[in-house]
Amino acid sequence: MLLNFHSKLQLKKVLFLHGFTASGSCNMARALRDALVGEAEVFTPDLPLHPDAALLLIRTLCRELHPDLLVGNSCGAFYAQMISAELNIPALLGNPFFMMSSFLKPRVGENKYKSARKDGVQEFLIDNQLIEEFERVEKVQFHKASNAIVWGLFGEQDTLAKFEPLFLEHYKTAFHFPGNHTPTPEETKAFYAPLVRKMLNSLQ
Repeated sequence: MLLNFHSKLQLKKVLFLHGFTASGSCNMARALRDALVGEAEVFTPDLPLHPDAALLLIRTLCRELHPDLLVGNSCGAFYAQMISAELNIPALLGNPFFMMSSFLKPRVGENKYKSARKDGVQEFLIDNQLIEEFERVEKVQFHKASNAIVWGLFGEQDTLAKFEPLFLEHYKTAFHFPGNHTPTPEETKAFYAPLVRKMLNSLQ
């Protein structure tokens, strides 16, 4: 029992940040937790809709949990690279959506989350205020990029976010997988989890 307890204490901590229409219970979050059982604790919070509130929550969780690695997908990757630079926490960005305002503009109005949230809220509103908030954050997102340890993972079939060229203007390490914008659970285990292990091992 003592050995098992000690081993649990030594687990690395990963903070997973989901995409804009997802939640902490999305398929990708569950798959990453399953893939890293016994290797890392994976925390998967529901992120607020608005960027300032989302970044505030992530900062708070980082100070409470002291994660060894951030893993973000899409909008979550947009957040992860900023927090990585700010708090000196390495990050893996999956299909990062660096210009969220361009994603939101065609989708003004009522929308629905694609996975269940803990607060039970499944609908959200995209309006001009939300778009303007993202535009403001986008303008400063790379200001501290040179301070960050950031890797990128890009789906070769991703037709939604095509930001690898912009990523490579600021970061050097990019990988690819034969999938779409949102990886399946199988792709998460086959392509994301090995890179998470590689990044965590590089920290030792």
